Amino acid sequence: MIAAPAACQQVTLASLKLTDFRNYKAVACDLRPGLVVLTGRNGSGKTNLLEAVSFLSPGRGLRRAKLGSVARTDGAGGWAVAADIAAGEEVRRVGTGLRSAEEASREVRVDGATAPSSEALSEYCRVLWLTPAMDGLFTGAPGDRRRFLDRLTLAIDPGHGARVRAFDRLISSRNRLLEDDAGPRWLSAVETELAEAALAVSLARQETVALLAGLIASHGETSAFPSAGLALEGDFEAGLVVGRSASEAEEAYRAALASERGRDRAAKRTLSGPHRSDLAVTFAAKNAPAALSSTGEQKALLLAIILAEAELVARVAGMTPILLLDEVAAHLDEGRRAALLARLEALGGQSFLTGTDKALFSAVNDSGQFIEVVDGRLLGA
Repeated sequence: MIAAPAACQQVTLASLKLTDFRNYKAVACDLRPGLVVLTGRNGSGKTNLLEAVSFLSPGRGLRRAKLGSVARTDGAGGWAVAADIAAGEEVRRVGTGLRSAEEASREVRVDGATAPSSEALSEYCRVLWLTPAMDGLFTGAPGDRRRFLDRLTLAIDPGHGARVRAFDRLISSRNRLLEDDAGPRWLSAVETELAEAALAVSLARQETVALLAGLIASHGETSAFPSAGLALEGDFEAGLVVGRSASEAEEAYRAALASERGRDRAAKRTLSGPHRSDLAVTFAAKNAPAALSSTGEQKALLLAIILAEAELVARVAGMTPILLLDEVAAHLDEGRRAALLARLEALGGQSFLTGTDKALFSAVNDSGQFIEVVDGRLLGA
C-alpha cells in the first residue's frame, strides 16, 4: 500500500541548463514557480525544452527516444541536462545525460555525486506530461495505455519501474525457454519468479487506478473537465487476481503458466499475464467508452486525468509535480483555457505550457513567466 505523507512541499525548477540537447547547443535560464509559458514558431525548440525537463525523471523522456538520438546533430555525440531543484528552502543540483553516443545508459548526478540509476531522480521531483502525440491514446493500441498507466503509477510509486522491468525480463526468459524446448524444471523456476513479478505489477496498477478514480469522482462533473471512469481490465485481473489473496493469485498464475506451455510454445510468446491488460477509460457523464467520444471530449478527458494525477502525486508523494503541457491551449476554447490556468495555479506547483500564439495565454496573470523560443535560444528567461 502507498502511504501518504503528512504534508505537501512545493517543488520547482529554479534554473535549467541544456548542453548539446536537440537543437540547443548551450542555453541556461532562471525559472520561477507557477506558470512558465514557452512561445515561438513551430520547430523553434519548445517541445525539445519540455523533453529535456522530462529527462529529470526516470525513463526515456516524453518522446521515449533512444538516448543517443537526442544529442545535437552537430555536437560531439553526448548531451546534458542540469537543473537546480528547489523544495522549500532546500536546493539540489541535479544533472543527467550521456558523455558519448556509445553509452548505453545515461548518467545521473545529484550535487556532484553519481546516483545509482535514473530512479534516484524521483526523490527530488516528479514530472508529468501531456503532448499532442498522446491525443490518440484512447483509440490506439492497449500497449500505449499500459505505458501511460505505468507512468502514472511510477509518479506515485517510484519502485514501479523496477517491477515492470523485472516482469519484462522474466517474460522474455520464459519465451526463450519455450523456444529452446527447455525442460519443466527450468520453466518452473522462471514461472515461480514470473508469478510474483506479475502480481506486483498488477497490484500497483490497480492501486493507482483506484486512487485516481476516487479522486476524479470526488471532484464531480464540470463543463471544463469531464469525469473519467477508470478501470484496469484483463483476463489476468478478472480470472486470477480478483477475489484471491496475493499468495493465492500467485499460485493460480503459476499453475496457469504451467498448463499453457504448449499453447504458448506454439504462439512463440506468453499469452496470459498483466502484459495483456488494458486501461479502460469512459466518459462518465455519458457512460460511454472514451474511444467513442469526440476528439475534443477525448482531449478534455485526457487533460482531466493528468490534472487529477498531479493532485494525487501531491497528496501521495508529498511534493507538487512539474507539469509539461505541450500545445494544450490551442485545442481548448476560451472557457476551458481559463479553467485550466486556474486549476494549474490552484495546484501550487510549476507548469510549463507551450504555444505558437502568445495571445492564447492572455489570462495568465503577472506572476507567470513568458519565454520566447527562437531557434534554440531563449528570450526573456
